[in-house]
Amino acid sequence: MLDDAVKNQLKAYLERVVRPIVITAFVDDGARSKEMVDLLTDVAALSDKITVTEERGSGERVPSFALSSPGEDIHLAFAGLPMGHEFTSLVLALLQTGGYPPKVEQALIDQIRALDGDFRFETYFSQSCQNCPEVVQALNLMAVLNPRVSHVAIDGAAFQSEVEERQVMSVPTVYLNGAVFGQGRMGPDEIVARLDTGAAARDAARLSAMAPYDVLVVGGGPAGAAAAIYAARKGVRTGVAAERFGGQVLDTMDIENFISVPHTEGPRLAAALEQHVRNYEVEVMNLQTAVRLASGDGLVTVEFANGATLKSKSVILSTGARWRQMGVPGEDQYRTKGVAYCPHCDGPLFKGKRVAVIGGGNSGVEAAIDLAGVVAHVTLIEFDSKLRADEVLQRKLHSLPNVNVILSARTTEVKGDGSKVSGLVYEDRTTGELHTLALEGIFVQIGLLPNTEWLKGTVTLSPRGEIVVDDRGQTSVTGVFAAGDCTTVPYKQIIIAMGEGAKASLGAFDYLIRSSAPQAADKAA
Repeated sequence: MLDDAVKNQLKAYLERVVRPIVITAFVDDGARSKEMVDLLTDVAALSDKITVTEERGSGERVPSFALSSPGEDIHLAFAGLPMGHEFTSLVLALLQTGGYPPKVEQALIDQIRALDGDFRFETYFSQSCQNCPEVVQALNLMAVLNPRVSHVAIDGAAFQSEVEERQVMSVPTVYLNGAVFGQGRMGPDEIVARLDTGAAARDAARLSAMAPYDVLVVGGGPAGAAAAIYAARKGVRTGVAAERFGGQVLDTMDIENFISVPHTEGPRLAAALEQHVRNYEVEVMNLQTAVRLASGDGLVTVEFANGATLKSKSVILSTGARWRQMGVPGEDQYRTKGVAYCPHCDGPLFKGKRVAVIGGGNSGVEAAIDLAGVVAHVTLIEFDSKLRADEVLQRKLHSLPNVNVILSARTTEVKGDGSKVSGLVYEDRTTGELHTLALEGIFVQIGLLPNTEWLKGTVTLSPRGEIVVDDRGQTSVTGVFAAGDCTTVPYKQIIIAMGEGAKASLGAFDYLIRSSAPQAADKAA
């Protein structure tokens, strides 16, 4: 099941286990059960602290397996095979069940252990979903630390009837005590904050009491990470406040144009960015959504949705961008019920079904190519009279037998039965005629929108909502700089965002030096 290289690496990890691990497999005579048992047998052979037992007719999902340790009250399970992106989740679950300490802050561990209530979590994932592991690993950790938290991670492709019954059309989808708790990427701090209702107020009070920063970075994507590192290396007091560290990189599958790194994946790069930032004396504040910017008395103030306020001598805005929506009737109603934005994550849930991809750029054509290998049929709809993707991608697209392309078409409505997507309506822009396509999924790939609505009326924005910056990253507000996809700098690329973040940070440092020079001269006089 596992090749020798993976076995050797996993064996080295399992040497860190300090207490026995019992794996209970719930199986039948099917091929999937055999495949799972083969995997668990390979794992158990790598450590004398791991034992595997089999049970039949237990009433549990089949195939599935639970992890526990004698004397520990742990309720953690996987239903289906945790392979692909979820193999790392299995490795971490084994280590943590075996007593290896998790790499999270002690304050969060204490908060998890203090949760009062019974929390039964179920997470649906797909093996190709790069957003799922963070959720699975967060809930697994909570199940290890708190006996009143249970978690089972479920491979949606292995339990299709269950997925269809619950109408799960987007992953990760998390259920808590039988009801939908959330969808999309969530870390342990975000999950705990939702369960611990007083956490937001406590966090806001803590942040508001902090002394002013020299450089405050708002946003934790590649631009924000680079800005923070460059500022910290100058020896100035630096903070990063972000909704989620990594930004949109977390939603990126394969990265093959990051110079000197032939291939990596978004979540892996995001984790490396955060670790690099934390190597310096930088205060990282996650789950912070900025809502207002103001300046006065030599300081810039940023207000956040939870009521917190932070002050700084200079601010670097790196709030990035988000997926652009179609803005048509039915899109909001059927989001995560057939309308999706991540083909890698949600594509496996549409196996054997008909889907559409909206957008004929590189992202749209790549999505159509990927989906064609999973779904029954793909219709790509492009507003323009021609595709805008690279020629090599277009050739691949046109070679696929289960894909057709509709040009000069404008999507006007998403149709549904009240619970899930059933089709879409588009207008032929050459004739004005309306057409209806019957399908089960719609993947929207039409570009990005800058996350700058909260800045209207404070800094100068372009007609597209991008922050206008000069060649040093300076905005129209003194002491406020900006970098990355939220700015007017062209070509929204990771490597460009990093360079712009570094440049804005150097600009902010130069501003700090120049603004403090008159004060020093006055004191000398």
